Amino acid sequence: MRRVHVIVSGDVQGVGYRYTMRLEAREAGVAGWVRNRRDGSVEAEIEGTDEQVDALLAWMAQGPPGARVDDARLTDASPTGSTGFEVLPTV
Repeated sequence: MRRVHVIVSGDVQGVGYRYTMRLEAREAGVAGWVRNRRDGSVEAEIEGTDEQVDALLAWMAQGPPGARVDDARLTDASPTGSTGFEVLPTV
């Protein structure tokens, strides 16, 4: 299992990024969470197989229609064995 922490910046709030990502994550079988940050970025942690994580990272680099992703900062995290994917409140 692999878990990564990602912060995506650009025009990623107000375009359905989090809720579309939840749908994409559930379809891919990835666990984790996503939330808006007060600085206008979106933060997420995703966990799954290498292939699952890579697939969702590829989606995150584009986002939903209407989004513009300028940067994605990725760091590895320790897998937690979590299940499910949720949208968390803004921090």
